[in-house]
Amino acid sequence: MERWRWPAAAAMLLVLIPAASRPPHGIVAATESSVQNSEQNFGFNLTLAKTIVEYASAVYMTDLTELYTWTCSKCNDLIQGFEMRCLIVDVQNCLQAFVGVDHSLNAIIVSIRGTQENSVQNWIKDMLWKQSDLNYPDMPDAKVHTGFYSSYNNTLLRPAIANAVRKARKLYGDISIIVTGHSMGGALASFCALDLAITHGGNNVYLITFGQPRIGNTAFASYFAKYVPNTIRMTHERDIVPHLPPYFFIFPDQTYHHFPREVWEHEVDGNRVYQVCDGSGEDPDCSRSVLVLFWSASDHLTYLGVDMEADDWSTCRIVLGRSAVETLLLQQAQRLAGNDEGGAGCVDVVVVRDDGVQVGSEIAVAASCGKW
Repeated sequence: MERWRWPAAAAMLLVLIPAASRPPHGIVAATESSVQNSEQNFGFNLTLAKTIVEYASAVYMTDLTELYTWTCSKCNDLIQGFEMRCLIVDVQNCLQAFVGVDHSLNAIIVSIRGTQENSVQNWIKDMLWKQSDLNYPDMPDAKVHTGFYSSYNNTLLRPAIANAVRKARKLYGDISIIVTGHSMGGALASFCALDLAITHGGNNVYLITFGQPRIGNTAFASYFAKYVPNTIRMTHERDIVPHLPPYFFIFPDQTYHHFPREVWEHEVDGNRVYQVCDGSGEDPDCSRSVLVLFWSASDHLTYLGVDMEADDWSTCRIVLGRSAVETLLLQQAQRLAGNDEGGAGCVDVVVVRDDGVQVGSEIAVAASCGKW
């Protein structure tokens, strides 16, 4: 089947017909014909989601050389022709992301990696018991999770992604931007999409996350829906992470609150269905209908049939080392020979070591892509 092209999809991603003429909650079977019919009603496209989930999975790869050259085991199938523009690694904060261009979608892709430290189980425990929040700048009454906010806004991610997107749009024009991530990566991707929407306009930025936790309160969710209206937040079966930090329905204005629009992937009578939820962000008929006793960590590790686990969960492991960095920079310099700043062969490599020292960026950029 022909892949969904982004310009045609952009206006349909979250264009919902008036409530009076559509069912309250759309359940669509996982067949191409019924999903395409549902697109007209709900703005959810399964073909597009199956492409984006592969980007959210690929960013988990720890071998930077394979990721940089797009030869990794996850760098194929629907995303085989991806053009890498910037690989971002923050070893100190255990963060990783990449920015590039999917020419078949005519869109810039930003993918941010999810949790990689110790284990999913330990991270879930932290989400249950170690909550904190802060006021989001320039949004009255909006509060967000401090850890997620800081991991994007106070690390290498924000300036590196913003710069890579700016360069890609300078080269390819004002094409759309699709931001994605799984788990904690989905939380960081949400802050990234908000940041890019404020800079480039909400109509140009699209967010599709998988199994992300809540990141802010009701006021923040309302602001987010306004600034980033083109959002799909996928949940899977009994995945525990979208239920964290906990939502207390008796204190709806004080508790953490998801932004819309959720699409819940689950089975009904043996059939795989994708339920497009209401605009509240906390539809009680979607994943919130799963009782706490049945929440599952294992359902967090697969979305749309794609494995979302890292190739090494034991530690915050990134195959880096001095030789790896030098190899990446040498490959970049060789590819970039003769190219001007922002040329089609230009790929930035930005790395922060575990001691906080940034390496790669100045050398790589000076050699090939201009000053960072």
